[in-house]
Formats: sequence, structure tokens, C-alpha cells
Amino acid sequence: MIPRSKVDEILDAARIEDVVGDYVSLKKRGSSLLGLCPFHNEKTPSFNVSVSKGIYKCFGCGKAGNAINFVMDYEHLDFVGALKVLADKYGIELPKQEVSSEQILEEKRQQSEKESLQVLNNYAEAYFADTLHTDDEGKLIGLSYFEERGFRPDIITKFKLGFAKDSWDHFTENALRSGYSSDMLVKSGLSKSSEQGKIYDAYRARVIFPIHGLNGKPIAFAGRILKSKDEKSPKYVNSPETVLYYKSNELYGLYFARTAISKADSVYLVEGYTDVISMHQAGIENVVASSGTSLTENQIKLIKRFTENVCVLYDGDAAGIKASLRGTDMLLEAGLNVKIVLFPDGEDPDSYSRKVGSDAFDIFLSENKQDFILFKTGLLKDEAGNDPVKQAELVRDIVGSISKIPDAFKRSNFIKACSRLLKVEEQLLIAESNRLLRTKAAQEARTTLPPPAEQPLNYEQEIKSLVQLQSNDAQERDLLRVLLKYATHSINDTENVAQYVFRELAEAEIVIENPVITDILKLIHAQLHNQELNMQSLLYANDPKLTQVVADMMSENLEVSPHWSQYDVDVEPIETYFRQDVEQALLMLKVKHINKLIDENQLEFNHAKTDEDLHALQQVHAHLLMQRSELLKPRGTVLIK
Repeated sequence: MIPRSKVDEILDAARIEDVVGDYVSLKKRGSSLLGLCPFHNEKTPSFNVSVSKGIYKCFGCGKAGNAINFVMDYEHLDFVGALKVLADKYGIELPKQEVSSEQILEEKRQQSEKESLQVLNNYAEAYFADTLHTDDEGKLIGLSYFEERGFRPDIITKFKLGFAKDSWDHFTENALRSGYSSDMLVKSGLSKSSEQGKIYDAYRARVIFPIHGLNGKPIAFAGRILKSKDEKSPKYVNSPETVLYYKSNELYGLYFARTAISKADSVYLVEGYTDVISMHQAGIENVVASSGTSLTENQIKLIKRFTENVCVLYDGDAAGIKASLRGTDMLLEAGLNVKIVLFPDGEDPDSYSRKVGSDAFDIFLSENKQDFILFKTGLLKDEAGNDPVKQAELVRDIVGSISKIPDAFKRSNFIKACSRLLKVEEQLLIAESNRLLRTKAAQEARTTLPPPAEQPLNYEQEIKSLVQLQSNDAQERDLLRVLLKYATHSINDTENVAQYVFRELAEAEIVIENPVITDILKLIHAQLHNQELNMQSLLYANDPKLTQVVADMMSENLEVSPHWSQYDVDVEPIETYFRQDVEQALLMLKVKHINKLIDENQLEFNHAKTDEDLHALQQVHAHLLMQRSELLKPRGTVLIK
């Protein structure tokens, strides 16, 4: 069990904007931050982060909570697991529990494969980096290679670059002596197993590029060969897919680029590891690589979480450009704004940045960006020449790309531009585009819809599921809302709102029925008893369900519109009327309570067997009606039941 003091220390360090900002591109919007929700697909940002309250809330899918809830949901961890992630991120040491040797062995047996692989990868990253800087072979071959490519020491350290010795099992033997199992070494791809059952190094005589997840931890490795006795040896050896690493879900360099991408609201997309590193060295950090593979849908979703503006950098290889066009069409289909920079023949981002220097490289990128559709049109137009058959194919290809753009206005603008470039009637391009759109719509209509469980719940469904709201829970929910909002406000000369509400509930003998709301009220009552009311602290309760409900309700803020000022009308802040808000919430809850008593009395009346019982129940009914009338009379409220 992690002590409460440690939980508080972690939460003090884990500012919501920093934690969420590691995963989501956030932009200032009024007093809050806004971004695309990482928990469901959306085109219009509805994910809100309140820095002052330390909470997040998505008004699209309903997800809400504090920094711990976010890590739990995003990383699929339990409460303690999320705390450990945050403690590690902010350098907070958690206390070691005193356990027996039997318990230690049991914990090791139960340790998840994911945790074991992460610990092993951490070790491997440190081992390869140490070999590069301290081993004679590492310095002579590996470090010399990086220095020849012009990589500065700070860049080598930043990307945790390393070296694997030209040895049969140097790494494997060191790892085994350090306590790592042969099974996990093989499963990670760091070692291989021979037919005789002996394991040996998978990376030999190679410089090592660690691949980091969004949390900055190594999840895989790529090893580039420097010298080979066997011409058949592949240029790169890459980690296999594991529970930590799915190649189609990762972009190399994203951990190092995420802040720069958010700041620039754009990203450069390159092919290889050295392209990313060279651009960082040139001072351009908003860059990621697809690691030499075709762009995937999951990688595009990852980009879209941070920006909608992508600039793809192509070298002068025509065959390579054509092979990449399909991936770029996928970027368009995802609604991203796509530009292209084409390097001179024989150059790529790595070689060209080293050739011309940082300043000239930055200027080159700025001056040579062009819209992808127009770039593709020019490229294919040159290839088609005067061949009418190729020209017809060109038109279909270009319109095919345009039709993938979801925004109708953008489609229209590109069709106009392509009509001029291709000297084809605009109406013909529109007709072809519409045909493709109709075909696509028909195909989607025939496609079997995914199971309902895979669809994101809307806001109301999410809250009902979370709080288990029933049809008659609205009044209890509203009472909790005013408590969370006004608990410490003085409502009269002797009481604050929290004291007043709990006294009123006790005098009216009202029992809150919703179990989640009941638990939250118990926490507030305990605070009241200890004379330390702090509604914000409820965001850090040990029950994630409670914290999500509290965060959701705290995010329901009403503000006076600034547009009233144009009418020269002074409108008081919403909080000026908090007494009326509290009284109204209590009133509706009391009315609900009386209505319940009336219903129960009516049920007894229907089953009464004697005149005496009937008469008594009639008197109770009349008394309850009078009570309800007295409650509603001061407000002139008419209740139809």
C-alpha cells in the first residue's frame, strides 16, 4: 500500500497539463486547454483540461478525471500502476515494502510480461550506450561512425544511441549474469536461440537506435550494420513485435518531438532514424519517422493527436516517391493538411542538412513546401507526357486523391487548381470525384458495422454507466453539484454550505440512494468532521470511479456571457446567486423524498384491509400533500403529479 503522503507528493508534482500534454496536443482556449480526445476518434476538439482544477473532461465521450485517471485510462493500468508511472516520471522514490523472500518470489512469478520486458529494455539501452562510450571497440567503431556523420555528443546522448560489440554472446552473457532470463531475452528479440538451445546476441557489430514510447522508455531497438563478413547480412536488425512494441503503432522520435509539434502545430514526416536525428541537430525538432515502413492508419491517428498539419520530406528517388504516394493519400483521407518538400537528386534530410548547414536547411524547407495534390499533379503530368492513355490515368489518379479529402471546400479548391494545371474541364473532374464519392459511400453502407461495444459512448450514456444514474437520481446529483461547487461558502452567520446541507438532510431524514454519490458525500462529511473541507482533494480519492464523477461534475461550469456588455447591462457573476442554487437543489431533493413517501403510502392504501387502516393512511396522505405544498408555496411552484 502506497502511503497517502506519497500519493499527495506525486499529485503535487504531476501537473495535469504536463501529464496530458505528453500524449495530447493542447492549445489555450480561454482559461482552459483544448485538444483532440485520445480516447475516441474526433475531428473537432472537445477534450478540455482545467489547469486550475487539475482535471480533464471530454465533452464528446464523457471521459473525465485527474492526472492519475488519465494515466490509468491511457496506459490501461490500475491505480497503483498509474502512481508508479507518475512517480518514475517525476523522480519520486516510493517506499519499499518489507516482505518475506517467499513473497518476493511470488511477486516475481506474477510480474507481467510487459513489466519484465520494460525492465530488460531499460537494461539493454544502458548497456549499449555504455559500450559506445566506454568500450574500446565501441569508441573506435561505433562512436567514430556517429562522429563521421556529424552527430554532436549531446545529440548522441539525447537519443540514447549505442553500440553492440562484434561478439557471439557478450550482451547475452552480461544480461544472464544480471539476472535476466533466457526466455525473456529471446522473447524481446535482444537474443536468439540456436538449434542446440544456446542463446546468442541478436545485435552484433551494429550501432543501436533505441525506439522510445510516448513515455520516453525504450520499447524496441534497431541495429545498423557497420561491417559485415557476410554480404547477406541485412542493413538493419529490428526488434520483433512484443507486448511493448507494435511497429505499426509507433513513430520514431515522437517522444522527443511532441512538444515541438504542439508548439509549431505541424510535423515533418521522414523515413529513417538518421533523418530524425540530423534534423534535431539542425534545430528542427518537430520531426518523426515511419522507420522505413509504409505509413499505417494507427501511425496517422498518432500524428493527428498532436497536429493536423503534415509535411512529408521526399528524397530525389522517383521510385521511392511513387511507393510513398499511397501513404500520403491516407493522410488526406484522415483530414490532415499535407505538404511536400522534395530534395535534390541523391539527397535526403540527413545528407542535405549536413551538406548545407542548419540555417540553409531551415530556409530550404520553408521555401520548398508545396501542397501534396499539386505536387502529385506535376509529378504525374511530367511522366504522362503527351500519351493520351497515361493522361487519362493521371486524371483518375489525381481525382482519386482529391476525393479522399473529407472537407468539401478543400476538394473544390483542389479541383479548380488541377483543372488549370491539367487543362481539363472542371466539370469533368467534379463528375469523376462525385462518382468516386458515391462508390465509397455505397461500399461503406455495405460494410458490417462494428459491435456497439466498440463505439464510444456519448456523454450522457457514459455518465449513467459511471454513476449508475437511475431516472430519479437527478436531484441527488444536483445536490452533489452544489456541494462540490459551494461547500466552503458561508450561507448564514453560523454555517457554511456543507454544514447547512448535511443538517438539512438529517432534519428531513433524507437517505441518499445512489451508492456512488453516497460514497462521495461520506468523504465530504469526514472532511467536515475534521474541519478540513477541500473539494479539490476529492479528485485524488483512491477510488477512480469517485474521482471521475467528481471531475465530471466540477467541469460543469456556467459563466456569464461577455456579450451582455454590448447592451450596457451589468450582469452579476453566477456565484452571486449560490444561495438560491443551494436552496433549489435541497428543495427538489426534499420534494423527491416526499413524493417517494406518497407513493409508498399509496401502495399501502391499495392493500389496506380495514376501514381504520384506510382512514389512517388517508390522514398520512393529506399530511404529506400539505408538506409538499408548504415546500413549494414560497416559490410559487406548481407541481403536476
